[in-house]
Parts: sequence; structure tokens; C-alpha cells
Amino acid sequence: MSDAATTGVAAAPGDAAPKGAGPFSHFERLVAWRYLRSRRKETVVSVIAIISFLGIMLGVATLIVVMAVMNGFRAELLTRILGVNGHLIVQPVDMPLNDFDAVAKRIEGVTGVKLAMPMVQGQVLVSGTSGAGTGAIVRGVRAEDLARLDLVSRNIRDGSMVNFAAGEGLVIGTRMAQNLGLSVGDMITLVAPEGDITPFGTTPRVKSYPVAATFEIGMSEYDSSVIYMPLEEAQLYFNAEGLVQSIELFVDNPDAVDTLRPAVEAAAQRPILLSDWRQRNSTFFSALQVERNVMFMILTMIVLVASLNIISGLVMLVKDKGHDIAILRTMGATSGAIMRIFLMTGAAIGIAGTIAGLVLGVVICWNVESIRQFFSWLSGTTLFNPELYFLSQLPAKMELGETVSVVVMTLTLSFLATLFPAWRASRLDPVKALRYD
Repeated sequence: MSDAATTGVAAAPGDAAPKGAGPFSHFERLVAWRYLRSRRKETVVSVIAIISFLGIMLGVATLIVVMAVMNGFRAELLTRILGVNGHLIVQPVDMPLNDFDAVAKRIEGVTGVKLAMPMVQGQVLVSGTSGAGTGAIVRGVRAEDLARLDLVSRNIRDGSMVNFAAGEGLVIGTRMAQNLGLSVGDMITLVAPEGDITPFGTTPRVKSYPVAATFEIGMSEYDSSVIYMPLEEAQLYFNAEGLVQSIELFVDNPDAVDTLRPAVEAAAQRPILLSDWRQRNSTFFSALQVERNVMFMILTMIVLVASLNIISGLVMLVKDKGHDIAILRTMGATSGAIMRIFLMTGAAIGIAGTIAGLVLGVVICWNVESIRQFFSWLSGTTLFNPELYFLSQLPAKMELGETVSVVVMTLTLSFLATLFPAWRASRLDPVKALRYD
């Protein structure tokens, strides 16, 4: 007995439509559901439907996870970069910054500026007790300014800021300490290429300092290469007595630095050159944005392929159910009803796959770091090496608007994929279908 005969719906020509037989009625939903159920003779159609469902689910989950991870990368990197680097950098013009104390105090009084930090910066070669050496960046800052730099001062892993405040030690990153075999109290040796001038030429300046504390901000580039030195000692070490190279400003809203430029220039009361964090990191963040957009386009192809599977599955289903469609038409079903039946059949696959993919993607995003650790343990290798990816943990940050756009896009593609097979089913001639059955 055919599927149409089992629906129990029969109407003589000219009779009034049965109650509840309007668009998307119980009858149409029942037939659509029957066509989704697996039958022995419809194994191929069922397999295609399952593949379509899995493809959409994996496509949606992959899109959500990849976009969340890339958003997490950008957010974490932005937080750490802006946490240790100034949002606005003041540099001198025409004359050196020998009045940096007064300038910093005036600028810090500008509404929206949290911290004005005078800085002396230079590159050195460092070595520790293990004899290993590496390059590093020395930042000479005032102790009170470093204490207000929350990303560093609140992430001290060993030691304290007391010796640093007394000018008797340096603060280094934990990864640098591990690489050089150092701990709090050990001596770290700094070698500056621009050193002392002697009758025999310029000789590198070599000096050792005790390690006062170690910090860990979770970004390997800083944890392994940045050293904080008391400002007065840095001025002596880099032959910049009474001077600083720049004043780094930390503001309440980094995205609104342009609005602060006139007030900062006025407060400086001297010629200055201002640059902001966007100018200094424009190439880096532009590359992240381009990579994010390209990944979205590539991964959308997974959803598109799954949608094409819906088309092939429904076309085969229409061909297989040609006899049933003809019977339904002779029993009074309109072409619109047939079209809605197959629309619901295909849409059910798309909606179910999208919901399953959304749930799977959210679960993975919530547990992405645990999943990374599990696969690292399973494979015996380090997945997401901090030395290569800057961050010590795999971040994931879901954005509501982005997730909604992925869901809407998938549902739209799934709906569009059902239109042609449904239209083809509605145009089937019942006379020809029954004649050549």
C-alpha cells in the first residue's frame, strides 16, 4: 500500500476541503514526516538525508567554533597588547623630553587619561645562570607607574615589587626566567651594544642585576622578551640621564583616542608627535581581519555542499515518490500542497542540522581549552604551541550577532535548496506518473 493511501485522506472532486487541510496542515506535515522516515527500499534517499544533516551540522559547528576562536584571538591579543603598551605615545619634537615629569603630570590631568608613563627603552642581550643568552627589550619605568600597570602588577608570579621600588632589581617574564634558568634573587646580566666610549672606541656595556620579581601575562612574546627596570637606572644604563624617549598614555577608551589628541597636545605645552596603538599595530590587526573573513568564506562552502546534498536527496525522493504524488493529486491535493510537503521535508533536514550544529558549536566553544589539552595528551604533542601563537591558552569568544548570522545564512541556504525539488514535485503530471508507473 502506498504512503498516500495510508494518510486516510480522500476527497471527491468538487467536495469541500476537509477541516484542517489548509496550508501546512496536519495532513501535509504527516506526509512530509513519512517521507523523512527510513524505508527499506528508500535506503539511498535516507543515506543522502543523513549525510545532508551531518554536513549542515558540522558546517554550522565549524563556522561557529572557528569564528569564536578567531574572535578570541583578537580580543586576547588586543587586551594584552593594550595592557602593556600605551594607547597613545608622546614623542618629542625639536628638543628632548627633559621635562617629562611636568609634561606627564599635565597630560595625566586630561579627562579620559588614566596613566601617563615616562619610559626609556632599549634592546639588550641577556644571560642567566645557565649561560644561555637571548635578546630582550628593557623598559625603564617609574615604580609607581608599573604598580598601576594592572596587567603586569596583578600577575606577579614570584617575588614582589618592593626591591624594584627601591631601585635594586628587575622584573622579568616567567618564560624568560625559565629559558635562562633564573629565579627571584638570581643575577641577570645585560649587555647593551651602545655602551661606554673609550679611547679604543665604543665598548658594549655589561652589567648584572638581581631579579626582583617575575610576571606572567599569558602572551609569550612579552613573557619571554620584556624586562622592566627602574627609570633612573635605565637612564644611567642607556646614557640618557635626565631624559626619556617617550611618554606612553593609557586611556579609559582605547577606541576613542582620536578625541583625546587635541587635549593631550594642549596639555603638553610643547611640540610633540602623537601616535596611537592602531597605527602601530595596523598591519597585525588588518591581517587578522583578512584571515577571519577568508576563513568564513571557505567554511561557508561546507554548508553550501550540504545544501546541495539536500537538493540531490529531494530530487531522488521526488522521482521515487512519483506514484504517491500522482495518487495524492487525484485525491484532491493541490500542487501547492505537494510543494509545501517537499519544502517541509527539505527544511526539516536544514533546521535540524542547524540546531544540532549550533548546540555542538556552543559546547565546543565552552570547552575548547579542555578539548585542546585532551588531544595534546592523546597525541603526545603540543597543540597550539605558545611560542608560535603568542597566547598560552586557546581562546574562544562567541559574538551573538555573528552566531545569529551563521544560523540565518544556513537556514536560508537550506530553504533555497528545497525550492527546485519542491517545484518539480508540484509540476508532476499525475496522468503520466500513473501511466508509466
